[in-house]
Amino acid sequence: MRVLLVGAGGVGTAITRIAARRDFFGHFVVADYDLTRAEAAVAALDDGAGRFIARRIDASDQAAVTALLAEERCDVLLNATDPRFVMPLFEAALAAGSHYLDMAMSLSRPHAAQPYARCGVKLGDEQFARADAWQKSGRLALVGMGVEPGLSDVFARYAADELFDEIEEIGVRDGANLTVEGYDFAPSFNIWTTIEECLNPPVVYERERGWFTTEPFSEPEVFDFPDGIGPVECVNVEHEEVLLVPRWVDARRVTFKYGLGDDFIDKLKTLHALGLDATEPVTVRDADGAPVRVSPRDVVAACLPDPATLGERMTGKICAGTWVKGVKDGQPREVYLYHVVDNQWSMRTYGSQAVVWQTAINPVVALELVAGGVWAGTGVLGPEALPPRPFLDLLTAYGSPWGIREHGSEQQD
Repeated sequence: MRVLLVGAGGVGTAITRIAARRDFFGHFVVADYDLTRAEAAVAALDDGAGRFIARRIDASDQAAVTALLAEERCDVLLNATDPRFVMPLFEAALAAGSHYLDMAMSLSRPHAAQPYARCGVKLGDEQFARADAWQKSGRLALVGMGVEPGLSDVFARYAADELFDEIEEIGVRDGANLTVEGYDFAPSFNIWTTIEECLNPPVVYERERGWFTTEPFSEPEVFDFPDGIGPVECVNVEHEEVLLVPRWVDARRVTFKYGLGDDFIDKLKTLHALGLDATEPVTVRDADGAPVRVSPRDVVAACLPDPATLGERMTGKICAGTWVKGVKDGQPREVYLYHVVDNQWSMRTYGSQAVVWQTAINPVVALELVAGGVWAGTGVLGPEALPPRPFLDLLTAYGSPWGIREHGSEQQD
């Protein structure tokens, strides 16, 4: 396999560190708008085979990305940029005849008249609208293949295949006890993406109603997370799983709730009240008084620390998982399938903080399955469309086991 990775930020760099330990590929291009960042990611690797090279690319330039895929003869494009660049990269891979894989899907747009009741353009709609073209190309676009979405969707499919006869609800629940020393506000993931998913209307799926929206941060519940994290209040947040799972898994209800905390929510609400979550550029003056157009959200991102640099100041664990309620053999059943990463472990073992590392390992596992023909398909597919057991077995083989909690008991797999 020959891979083009676009994006050498925190997640992209973690991807290279994980992939460097595997042998399923022969050529790995690390491309970024900032060439020095791509070069730094490659230089940090102990890869004696010379499989990694750095290139500069503008992710918004579809033609340039298509040309780079052809020049480097890449079989697959792995998108590790923020969601703004999903569509040009998605289309570039299609034009080049390459497979495509991302961890976040095309952006949503709220319903103009009823944003907190009805869906407008949903996450991934633009990509699924191109499913026929991908099907005809004979190539695979595997969308939403990070940790959430991604591993959480694999868990949903595994539960449907092996643990339940009927499913009442699938609820992705994400919580952590991470702290970052020295900062009052230091998001552990890309702030652009965090603002997008937290302040957009959350989507809920119900079999009788289909997809609909609610108010941000609605339906708070306290969820008890495993491995010492404990109880965390979780709230509705817009996320791809709710748009992906019902396409392949039969469930009466699908939700996504995130453990944000009151302080984090208050800060996000303040950004919204001040208009600092906006993406449309506004005019400001530079030091010489000349007008400059800049996105308020990009200003916020520039003022905050790079999540990739926070690992040394961060302590605690993060848990991503899928709670499933239903019936097995005529009896009610309730399980939580989960994956926990300790920041101290990920920093010591890979030099990457826990949040970006947990996101990064899953697309690498998926690439290895695609390279080996274990995961195969054409068109635009979510992780739920593919067999879950090979993925979970390989994830464990990577040294990152997952667990199941049922009725208060826990077991590692």
